Amino acid sequence: MPLRAEHVMSGKEILNRKAGRDYQILENIEAGLVLQGTEVKSLRCGESNFNDAFARIDKGEAWLHHFYIAPYNKGNRENHEPRRPRKLLLHQKEIIKLHQQVSQLGRALVPLKGYFKNGRFKVLIGIGKGKSHGDKRQDLKQRDVQRQIDRTLAQRNR
Repeated sequence: MPLRAEHVMSGKEILNRKAGRDYQILENIEAGLVLQGTEVKSLRCGESNFNDAFARIDKGEAWLHHFYIAPYNKGNRENHEPRRPRKLLLHQKEIIKLHQQVSQLGRALVPLKGYFKNGRFKVLIGIGKGKSHGDKRQDLKQRDVQRQIDRTLAQRNR
């Protein structure tokens, strides 16, 4: 599967680059994910991405929607659905806290990163506030200025 800007693997880590571009991340929380066996095997092969993925709290439970995990190549008819909603494993206090923060206008639960930790797949969820067009332009300007500074220092150090 070709690498895209939204899908970057470093080892077994899946990054969501769109999250940093579209949201200002206010807080992070690590959550487990309820998976089937073929999903774990697919994740270990690196066949997944966070395109259009988001988290939502429904009826006191946290869910991850539209997280794509490719069907396992060597699976059979019991293979998993690629974009099914998956339950996030969080303590009830954490779910209540997230629900209170997301209920504020303009906030969303955004998956930032997926990785294996002690043999279990974890998802780093961020509470994001949507960036306006001006905010995105400001980020581009800061990035350009930083590039210029780095170039100048690199030429000076030669």
